[in-house]
Amino acid sequence: MAAGRSPEDILLVAVSKAFPAQAIKDLHEAGQRDFGENYLQEALAKIEALRDLPIEWHYIGPIQSNKTRQIAERFSWVHSVDRLKIAQRLSEARPASAGPLNVCIQVNLSGEASKGGVSPADAPALAREIARLPRLKLRGLMTIPEPTGDVVVQRSRFRLLRELKDRIVASGLPMDSLSMGMSHDLESAIAECATMVRVGTAIFGERNTDR
Repeated sequence: MAAGRSPEDILLVAVSKAFPAQAIKDLHEAGQRDFGENYLQEALAKIEALRDLPIEWHYIGPIQSNKTRQIAERFSWVHSVDRLKIAQRLSEARPASAGPLNVCIQVNLSGEASKGGVSPADAPALAREIARLPRLKLRGLMTIPEPTGDVVVQRSRFRLLRELKDRIVASGLPMDSLSMGMSHDLESAIAECATMVRVGTAIFGERNTDR
């Protein structure tokens, strides 16, 4: 790859929100195993329809407190944890038989009020609290920076998340994941050491945004 990274080091999460179960099935038959969903009720219908397929489901949308049980029960990964209360509820609801729920802390690097995420300054303390919770496995950090076509800005945002992860790891909390990069900026994310990229449009095409 141009960034000097091995494709095996980067997990592709196909973001299938607003696309039907059949589209997921078709992509699964082509070899894709990890799928990301933003909306719980839509996701649950697809999970049920595709329950016989060995799919790793990633929840990447905002989390309401009253939805934590279903998320904890039905997903393998949650990328969008940004409050201790949510992490505690996920931990309490995770079935012991399912093994630890993989979680990433969402960090709001650009301070946009319209986006979820903890501030970079508060992320280390939240990481320490989440790492203590049973039935959760803190894997890393996630971000959705403001959209821009400026590659320099893209890389600077992703570099901030990488450096934040490195500082948290250096403090004694083992983490191995950086969930960052989407269809429009995945190259910049990969260059800054993303381990997971969340790609929808570049795989499935444009979505019908009428919701």
